[in-house]
Amino acid sequence: MAEIEIWRAANVLVKQHGEDAAIIATQRADALLAEGDVEGERVFKRVVKAINELQRERPAEGELAN
Repeated sequence: MAEIEIWRAANVLVKQHGEDAAIIATQRADALLAEGDVEGERVFKRVVKAINELQRERPAEGELAN
């Protein structure tokens, strides 16, 4: 899955679920893994990371802010 699609999915989940978006995406990743869909689980783990980036309030240590 292309990086832009990961960010789009993350954005949709944040709009739909707000602060619970990462939890929802993590649950989906777990369900896919339980079904044997390892690639799907990897995709949703990337979505979780993107969600966390979208929702963080401060730059990481050493990161420049605009």
